[in-house]
Amino acid sequence: MKITVVRPQDLGEAESHRWREIQKASPSLDNPFLSVDFALAMGRLRDHVRVAVIEDGGGIAGFLPHERHGFGVGRPLGGHLTTCQGLISVPELKIDPRDLLRACGLSAIDFDHLVAGQPTFAPYETDVRPAPVMDLSGGFDAYVERVRAGSAKNYKTVRYKERKLGRERGEIRFEWDSADIGTLRAVMAWKSDQYRRTGRVDRFAQPWIVRLVEELHSRRSDDFAGVLTMVYAGDTPVAGHFGLRTAHTLVGWFPAYDPAYARYSPGIMHHLHMAEHAANAGLHQVDMGKGGREYKEWLKTGVLMIAEARISRPSPVAAAQWLGRVPISRLRTVVVENPSLFRAADRLLKGYGRARSTLLSRPISHHTAEQSPKAQ
Repeated sequence: MKITVVRPQDLGEAESHRWREIQKASPSLDNPFLSVDFALAMGRLRDHVRVAVIEDGGGIAGFLPHERHGFGVGRPLGGHLTTCQGLISVPELKIDPRDLLRACGLSAIDFDHLVAGQPTFAPYETDVRPAPVMDLSGGFDAYVERVRAGSAKNYKTVRYKERKLGRERGEIRFEWDSADIGTLRAVMAWKSDQYRRTGRVDRFAQPWIVRLVEELHSRRSDDFAGVLTMVYAGDTPVAGHFGLRTAHTLVGWFPAYDPAYARYSPGIMHHLHMAEHAANAGLHQVDMGKGGREYKEWLKTGVLMIAEARISRPSPVAAAQWLGRVPISRLRTVVVENPSLFRAADRLLKGYGRARSTLLSRPISHHTAEQSPKAQ
């Protein structure tokens, strides 16, 4: 077995073709975050992106896209941005992961959205949980019937709010796969506002993430593309989403809505329209990502298994990384997967976001202590 580590842009056409071939052959790898196109886009924007090319018996058996940071600290490609990570390999590939780390020059790597059950990493899985999907393999009508059977009241309420929005604000229409950059920027602006309001880190405050999303938005191929969608009431955009797709799977990435229309539940309304158009476009499922929101529970009609895993080689750096990251990561998983804990944490973060916004909006006093009448 031979392992060669290269930058994504150094992959030849033969390697890229083999990557796509392996991915298409395995349903568990049907995710755009595992596509060579995503690795190539990341490689153009981030210097620390690498790909381990694994050869076995004279042919390429797999690829491990990853990030190599200082002191040999490894991270999955895209880190916190992605909802699917792992080896892109033939199903039977099993190698010593420590040998893989050594070849990559890594002391340790942590996965929080690993494809569960991969032979190389399965012994190191510490937690395996379901990620909800909207199963569209039987068409949209069949999907809706399952949703209504599981939660008729919720479905009825969303459709009522949609009709109410149409009466009060204008006819509801949905745009699938928009190429308009202005629409994309509107979604990013809503998402940035949501991050700040809810006390989260604003991902779009990082210019490279904005450039990545804009580049992926322009991608158009049968096997990989960015998909931008928007719900309008009349001529007013109220909720949108930007995600990535393969030939069969659309992955939820950046859903957002105008908070002025929050009472109409525009986000859930948007998801239903998105599922309908995805099914009509020949997609088989919408992967909503593990944990986080109650609406996913009643929109889901299937699951995918996602794991957490840590692989390390004995070293002071690996030990320090474990102390700094793993306990926090496990605590985060517990909170996200427990509805009551998640609601409590969500309220706390929203309170922090409101307090922060209030402080930032206050005018700055130009009086110093020496200028204060009391000081004088």
